Amino acid sequence: MSSSTINITPESARTLAVEVLKAHSVPADRAAIIADALILADLRGVDTHGVNRLPGYIARLEVGVVDPSPALSFADKTPVMTLLDARNTFGFVAGSLAIDRCIEMASVYGIGMAAVKRSNHYGMGAAYVLRAVKAGYAAFAFTNASRAMPPWGGAEALLGTSPFAVGVPGGREGDFILDMSPCVAARGKIRKAARRGEKILEGYALDKNGKATTDPNAALDGGVVLPIGGPKGSGLAMMMDVFAGVMSGSAFGGDVNDQYKSMDKQQNVGHWFLVFKPDVFLDGGMDELKSRMDTLANRVRESRKADGFERIYVSGEMEAEMEKKRAVEGIPFSQGEIDTLHDLAQRSGTGARLEKTEKS
Repeated sequence: MSSSTINITPESARTLAVEVLKAHSVPADRAAIIADALILADLRGVDTHGVNRLPGYIARLEVGVVDPSPALSFADKTPVMTLLDARNTFGFVAGSLAIDRCIEMASVYGIGMAAVKRSNHYGMGAAYVLRAVKAGYAAFAFTNASRAMPPWGGAEALLGTSPFAVGVPGGREGDFILDMSPCVAARGKIRKAARRGEKILEGYALDKNGKATTDPNAALDGGVVLPIGGPKGSGLAMMMDVFAGVMSGSAFGGDVNDQYKSMDKQQNVGHWFLVFKPDVFLDGGMDELKSRMDTLANRVRESRKADGFERIYVSGEMEAEMEKKRAVEGIPFSQGEIDTLHDLAQRSGTGARLEKTEKS
């Protein structure tokens, strides 16, 4: 497949996602939540978690292992701690409801915590902390995932590539948004390379025989991805399993089912969220917090650069710049990806189409 791409308008991609989801019995308000999260990932350059994942989500709806519209309600455990049973619906929906409930609690008590059980893949973690940051709060978002990575020293996949996200509001210099996986490269990045017929970098993964590979298909066919920093990445992945899996009542320790390989089983993913007032310890409130955040950001950017580097970025800065750029220039898709999404829309009985930007 050619690696050349065509820029598509975000609006048409969102419309296609919403219409396809609605055609599969997802209520309009929930379809909008899912589509917004997918398009936000594409806009921020996290293409591995964008609208190209829609066919996989629809496939699970079609075989009945994801519920498109269960009734959802929170079980409050304390005034600042709550549990949401997602009842096997989309992780996007459960995660958005949970972070919003945390924001509500934090607006009253200064802090709010939510666990989610019996959920599914929830996409880009930054989508959730950004909801809190835009409301003026700091936030953590944890999730676990299916087997993909060995514990440090192990030879078989046990831990998930479970990402975590952290967000803190900044001032003129921008917000701090950290969204990362504990592995060298997330499986979504490897699937993207396979979809586009591209190689992966050495050090990303091993094949099923334990040998380093640059072939994304070999990595996905019984292979494993590798943790960042050896035992450090392994420890972070286990931490996600503790908070999102063990504490929530969801699956953990390798029992989260793979959304692509276990098409007859519910995933049972767990999530965990924390939202709090970031200025509570500062006499000057949010003004002082933003000033201090700006000072930190400037000091990071103005650090003496190592050889080969022209610029130092703050976490989340590249994604924020990409979001502004793609909002104007469009989201890049390969022709094969466009064809796949058009075929999905047609099979779903909707005439929605991806539209090229003027620059394409």
